[in-house]
Amino acid sequence: GLIAYRATRPAQLKPLVRLALDLGADLSRGIQAGAAAILSPGGTRLVYVSKGKLFTRRLDQPNATELTGTDGAFSPFFSPDGLWVGFFAGGKLQKTSVEGGTPVVLCDDSIPIGGGTWAEDGNIIATFLYSPLMRIPAVGGMPVRLMELDPGETGQLWPQFLPGGKAVLFTSTGSAGHGIEVFSLSDHRRKTLQRGGTYGRYISVSNGAGSNGADYLVYVNNGTLFAVAFDPEKLEVRGAPVPVLDQVVFNSTFGSAQFDVSGATSGTGMLLYQTGGATGGGSVTVQWLDSTGKTQPLLAKPGPYTRPRLSPDGQRLALDIPTGSGWDVWIYEWQRDTMTRLTYEAGERLGANPVWSPDGRYIVFAGKGGIFWTRSDGAGKPQPLQTQVPQSKNSQFPFSVTPDGKRLAWGELMASGGFALWTAPLESGGTGLRAGKPEVFLQNSFDNRQPAFSPDGRWLAYSSDESGTYQVYVRAFPDKGGKWQISNAVGSYPVWSNNARELFFRSADNRIMVASYTVKGDSFAADRPKVWSEKAKQLADFGIFGTASYDLAPDGKRIAALMPVETPEGQQAQSHVVLLMNFFDELRRKVGVSGK
Repeated sequence: GLIAYRATRPAQLKPLVRLALDLGADLSRGIQAGAAAILSPGGTRLVYVSKGKLFTRRLDQPNATELTGTDGAFSPFFSPDGLWVGFFAGGKLQKTSVEGGTPVVLCDDSIPIGGGTWAEDGNIIATFLYSPLMRIPAVGGMPVRLMELDPGETGQLWPQFLPGGKAVLFTSTGSAGHGIEVFSLSDHRRKTLQRGGTYGRYISVSNGAGSNGADYLVYVNNGTLFAVAFDPEKLEVRGAPVPVLDQVVFNSTFGSAQFDVSGATSGTGMLLYQTGGATGGGSVTVQWLDSTGKTQPLLAKPGPYTRPRLSPDGQRLALDIPTGSGWDVWIYEWQRDTMTRLTYEAGERLGANPVWSPDGRYIVFAGKGGIFWTRSDGAGKPQPLQTQVPQSKNSQFPFSVTPDGKRLAWGELMASGGFALWTAPLESGGTGLRAGKPEVFLQNSFDNRQPAFSPDGRWLAYSSDESGTYQVYVRAFPDKGGKWQISNAVGSYPVWSNNARELFFRSADNRIMVASYTVKGDSFAADRPKVWSEKAKQLADFGIFGTASYDLAPDGKRIAALMPVETPEGQQAQSHVVLLMNFFDELRRKVGVSGK
């Protein structure tokens, strides 16, 4: 759709023009990792994430072109000349030409998630999960830390170079919440510009005929885009922030937001954004999905649900929901249509990740400071899962319990940024759950995630980026050295069928895949994976490793799936981005030029 209006003052300012661009239902909502659709510096080209890949489209052309070799890509950003696109995929920072060709790997680093920015001098600043700002040459090389994390700070994310490459904006996140900061590359000083804001971007409105230039800082706070006058020389804001745009999609956990500005330092004046709201998990519904593609409401009311886990008897659904500064576990009894909150801002910053005990009595989850358990009926308070050795200071995320309830598997975040897989004996008694001495199952230089025990407890499925993209693998438990790759493209979040020799996983384009398998002694053999249901719609988009979006019912016949909102408005929001022309004149109208 096209909507235009003309401001009445000042007369020399151009009217704001609003265009809705349909990029298809497969457009990523960028739930976790940066903007999913970006504008070239000159405002002539789009690059966006769809089906787990990058696509590019010139604004004067009707069709998009896939950029080959970008499977699993997220968080793209342009080079200053608009000829290259930097992106993250398979645990690596890469770049590719907008004209196509084989991508170039710039550096290896597990779990890059904090975005990148490209300077005129040929340097890139990128950030990684739980890391400070890092400088990498645009021709490739080892990352170099620009500074250290402050006490209580867990990340320095979503950077943007200021003019001349002498300073960089970034979002600081940690125990104190989010905030927009600036770091001077000349004197290595940092200062806070706006507390509570995320995804700060600098805009320079160039001098035009009969008008004064101005500089602004724009950022998102709780879905509203604010602007405030900014002095790029003194690195300080002036005056009070002014709201300029509502309903911008943002991520409440990582502080990313779904907007981009073209000509931020040259004054061409376009802003691209996705409409919606908070996406700690995005606004989704929970649906029953069967192999014929038929859906049936399970939890039809839209909400920011993530990580659905069905109870062993299939009568209850555990959900991970962002609340305040953390995540919490809720239990939905679908036959009674009741929702019960089990925890109160107890979840780890990346999520609580609930796991049922085989008898359905307990929920194990990731809490602040380690792994916890609580009764699934809401009686009592969450308790630490005590072990025979002190719990790690690293973040730990439980994923699976053996069918006999005697062993727990989890992922633990390493200093390098990747996950290692651990297990521990598990005991259930009158006083609850207790874990024994932890034992490492798989720890190497790769990112190993999402361990899942087979129904007989003899095998452990997991996903890893050891091939350069995330794939699903199976190893014997205990590990005997053998390894079998199950997925043949990109795969994550393996789930075993209880009743059949089948292993499910999620593809890069958010479809459910399934592979049949056979076991002979200590040998595991899997058939070529296939789409579980050709007629089924795609799951809600959380990124290839963002969060779990489905679980298999105990009978193996249907899936509890997180699905995009099915209303016409929701479908339109899923496929459309909004392009605002003459946006910089709108800033002058609403904020003025008091920053000069």
